[in-house]
Amino acid sequence: MRAVSIQAPASKSMSHRALIAAALAPGRSRVSGLLDSQDIRRTRACLTACGASFAEDGDSMAVTGMAQGPRGGTPERPADMNVGESGTTCRLLAGVLAAGQGAFRIHGEGRMHERPIGEVFRALESQNVVADYEALPGYPPVVLRTRGLPGGNLSISMEESSQYLSGLLLAAPLAQGPLTIGVAGSKVVSWPYVALTLQVLEDFGVPATVELLQDGRWAAVPRGQAFEARPGAIRFAMRPGTYRARAYEVEGDWSNASYFLAAGALGPNPVSVAGLRPDSLQGDRAILEILARMGAAVSWKDGRVLVEPAQGGLTGADLDMGHCPDLVPTVAVAASLAKGETTIRNVAHLRIKESDRLGALASEITRAGCGAELLADGIRVIPGKVVTDREVPFLAYGDHRMAMSLSLYGLAGVPVALDNPGCVAKSFPGFFEQWDKVAAASREVRRG
Repeated sequence: MRAVSIQAPASKSMSHRALIAAALAPGRSRVSGLLDSQDIRRTRACLTACGASFAEDGDSMAVTGMAQGPRGGTPERPADMNVGESGTTCRLLAGVLAAGQGAFRIHGEGRMHERPIGEVFRALESQNVVADYEALPGYPPVVLRTRGLPGGNLSISMEESSQYLSGLLLAAPLAQGPLTIGVAGSKVVSWPYVALTLQVLEDFGVPATVELLQDGRWAAVPRGQAFEARPGAIRFAMRPGTYRARAYEVEGDWSNASYFLAAGALGPNPVSVAGLRPDSLQGDRAILEILARMGAAVSWKDGRVLVEPAQGGLTGADLDMGHCPDLVPTVAVAASLAKGETTIRNVAHLRIKESDRLGALASEITRAGCGAELLADGIRVIPGKVVTDREVPFLAYGDHRMAMSLSLYGLAGVPVALDNPGCVAKSFPGFFEQWDKVAAASREVRRG
């Protein structure tokens, strides 16, 4: 069976971080391989509004950084930070803007005003940062007033998102004095998303020092020796520094490649994906391990990863996906087409994404003819006989990852009709052009 060949899009996580770092670097940077999506455009627009400038230059983006950090407006006329529906833009920039000067109004669209942001500003109270909430305390819209970060010690809980910590790490080099950031709360956060931020900081010349609590004392360790952000056991020692302008290439996105890799596991055609780094720090690289655990064949050749259908079909598994929550829609849909139940755990925060992803998945998996049970921190997926005799009107809930994941049902012969396919533009505008290659190959096999 011939393999379908796919080019992975650029990493959304790294695109956000690279744009922010380049915008904070005095001088001119060139970022190539940047993802062109609604979320990335929101980050770019917000950075423009506080002093950076961007110009498309062929297949790269020329970035002229801020000379003195983010510049806001007055409390009466704050700089406008419309993050749209981009939670990543909101959470990363909340920290970064606090290191600037002036007033910034952070607001958004869709469910953004239902998504919490208060923990960042709680952590920044010791830094003389004031958050004036316009409606519900702890949620956008909020006007942030700051005179910069003096430095010192603060702690951040990541019960809701590790991006709170990433935003503070990106802001820390702009502080007036050394800043130590500890981890509070009770949730142990897996390392990958934090590691991506540390990598970008180092790449742009402002590395962080990671310290672990060992035998009652804090000890600096190489970044590669930390594997989780455990409350009370890890902290980040940052010193004032200057981001360095540079040329930077964004790697491929494992999250957005996951739909195609899962398609290879489900069949009927193998799928080969180019543009992914096997040594990537992205947590969603775990999709290969998950698919292999469920029975798919995974291999690398000539810089491409090949996923082939499981002999006899995928089998269910018990999965802790706290370190790769963006993969949950992909895996849940694939699991509904497997043999045996799959339990996905440690992802309770998916209820406050672009949609209530756990509730949405349960509804749409049931709509396809399979079963799902919501758990306190996840979802149990129960395979069933999928609907193939009529068009299935799936709801995407305006959520890009839901729309892309539900497309997998077409490989099982389900006539998929999405209510809002255009929502994929949030992270992957070219998804359906690429997906058509997979769908066409599948139809060809079914025709015999």
